[in-house]
Amino acid sequence: MTETPPRKVRVALVFGGRSGEHAISAATAAGVMRAIDRDTYDVLPVGITREGQWVLAPDDPARWELAAGRLPEVTTDAGPALASLGEAGPVDVVFPLLHGPYGEDGTIQGLLELAGVRYVGAGVLASAVGMDKHYMKLVFAGHGLPVGPYVVVLPRAWEQDPSAVVDRVQAELRFPVYVKPARAGSSLGVTRVEDLTGLADAIEEARAHDPKVLVEQALVGREIECAVLGGRAGGPTRASVPGEIVVDHDAADFYDFEAKYLSDSQARTQAPADLPDDVAERVRALAVQAFEAIGGEGLSRVDVFVAPDGDVVINEINTMPGFTPISMYSKMWEASGLAYTDLVGELIQLALERPVGLR
Repeated sequence: MTETPPRKVRVALVFGGRSGEHAISAATAAGVMRAIDRDTYDVLPVGITREGQWVLAPDDPARWELAAGRLPEVTTDAGPALASLGEAGPVDVVFPLLHGPYGEDGTIQGLLELAGVRYVGAGVLASAVGMDKHYMKLVFAGHGLPVGPYVVVLPRAWEQDPSAVVDRVQAELRFPVYVKPARAGSSLGVTRVEDLTGLADAIEEARAHDPKVLVEQALVGREIECAVLGGRAGGPTRASVPGEIVVDHDAADFYDFEAKYLSDSQARTQAPADLPDDVAERVRALAVQAFEAIGGEGLSRVDVFVAPDGDVVINEINTMPGFTPISMYSKMWEASGLAYTDLVGELIQLALERPVGLR
C-alpha cells in the first residue's frame, strides 16, 4: 500500500493593503514568495487592493517586485475576488506582509484572532502600540527605556490653533526637528525642518498621511538598527548583530522614501555596523527590551541613535519591517548566520507553535 505523503503546511501570504506602503508590502511578498521552502509549505498569495478588496493573487514574484519606474499594485484584475480568507480553502498560518495602517497596526491581527487563525508576528496590542509612535514612546518611557524629546500634534489642536502648536514646539524642542506622521512608515510624509519657517508646511505634509503628527528633536549620532526574533519553545528573545544605513548626505538629507526604495546611490547598508563591542551589546540589549516592552512576538526591527559618546536612544520599533532579501532586517540576520530562506521558515514555525486565543 502506497503511503499518502503528509500534507504541506499551507501559508497565506497577505500583502498590498490600504496604506501608503502598499507597493512596499507587495515587494516584501515577492521576496518571501521566492525564498519560502516549497517542499515544506504550500503558498497561497492573497492580495488586498488599495480599496480593501481581497483577491486571490498570482504566485508570481516578478509581478510584485519593485522595478525602475514602476511600483507594484494589487488591483481587482489580479485574480478572483475573495469575500473571506476561507473561500481560498484551509489555511494553517497567515503571514501578514502588510506595512502601515490597516495591516501592521493590529487590524488584521484582530481579524485573525477572531477567526482563530495562527499568524506571523505581533499580536493586536503590540501591533497597535508599535504603529503609533506616540504611544510607542510612552510605553518605552514607562519601562525606563531612553527616548528622545518630542511633541505630539493632535488633529483638533492643529485645526483649532496651529500657532499654539508652533509655539509649543519652539518652547519644548531645539531645531532641527523631524516632522512625521504618527502612524506611518517607510519615511512617508517625513520632513527635516531646520527652523521655524518650515514647520507649518511640514506638519501639513505629514497630515496628508495621518491627521496625528509627531515632531521629534533631531538627535546627534548614527542611526543604527537591530533585528529581533522571538524565542522558540519559550526560549529567550534573540537579537541580530546591529546594522547601519549609511546615507550619502550630498544626495539625500536623510533616509527618505526615495533613498530607501528608488535610488541605488543615495544610501548603502552595512551589517554588522562598525561599533565598539560594548556599544553593539547595548544596542542589542535595548532592542530586546523594546520588543518585550510592547509585548512583541515573531519579529521586529528596532531603530536607535548612537551618540558620539556611545549613549544609545531608541527611535522606534517596527513590528512588520521591510522583509525583502535586501531589507535591513533580513541582512542583519544573514550577517548573524541565519539565511533568508531559513528566516522565513523560522517565523512560520514560531507562528505555528504559538497558541491561538489569549496568551
